[in-house]
Amino acid sequence: MLTETGHPIERVEAELFTDGGNDAVLRLPGRRFPGVLIQGDTLSVLQADVAELAELCSAGDLEEARNAASLLHAELRAKLERYTAALEAHEITRPF
Repeated sequence: MLTETGHPIERVEAELFTDGGNDAVLRLPGRRFPGVLIQGDTLSVLQADVAELAELCSAGDLEEARNAASLLHAELRAKLERYTAALEAHEITRPF
């Protein structure tokens, strides 16, 4: 089976360290450390948030830019906290 871009789809087994919901922490074969699976809709929202932040900075609206940056920071911090908690629960050292 091929993707829409013509690349083959490969089935692999992964180690799942959290529930399988959004932002699942998992390790793919051949990788030393787990990663975070970010769903496409969440990735799109993150990109839009960064774009909004850049626009606010360009427009000189620093107060709104600070607010947007604070919200973005909180969302990314929550993802990182979930990741580090999963690693600690499975006694895996952090890669950073």
